Amino acid sequence: MRKVDMNRSTKETQIRLLLTINGKGTCTVKTGIPFFDHMLHAMAKHGGFDLECRVKGDLGVDTHHTIEDTGIVLGDAIKQAIGDGKGIRRFAHAIIPMDESIATVALDCGGRGYLVFSGSFGDTTVGGIPSEIVEHFFYSLCTRAGITAHITFSGRNDHHQCEAIFKAFGIALSGALAPGKGKAIPSTKGKL
Repeated sequence: MRKVDMNRSTKETQIRLLLTINGKGTCTVKTGIPFFDHMLHAMAKHGGFDLECRVKGDLGVDTHHTIEDTGIVLGDAIKQAIGDGKGIRRFAHAIIPMDESIATVALDCGGRGYLVFSGSFGDTTVGGIPSEIVEHFFYSLCTRAGITAHITFSGRNDHHQCEAIFKAFGIALSGALAPGKGKAIPSTKGKL
């Protein structure tokens, strides 16, 4: 069981995050942003992670710092859980439909943070948050975790598109961090 306990405090946010990679999908998230809580819960539940995340952010300003900093801390926690990468599969993907929407997420947990985010939302907000922040959350998470992610999505309902993305990311991450063949580091270089 890979467990990580993280705290991060800035003038904009205070975050406490507990992550268990090989969990049961139990999740307690309180960011002050109900839609974002719902998305993180979907990601953890379908990825099989145990996630406890409590965030106190400057929501009087807007939701940006809370969502961005949650991505940063979750990325740091995932990076710590990956460690040297010994024994993980490293690569995985998931294709998840939700009604008329579909999301595809392909991941490489090889230490190089990069995000390709391809798709568009129909409105400027989804679930009461700016739709542009969804991409920024995954950018913050991936660059901190050292994950290359390709996320593509389409559909007509922004909520369905967003939820499909988060579910697909959780499932792909679970696959990438699952035990691989043997105990070696999954790299021709000998290190991630």
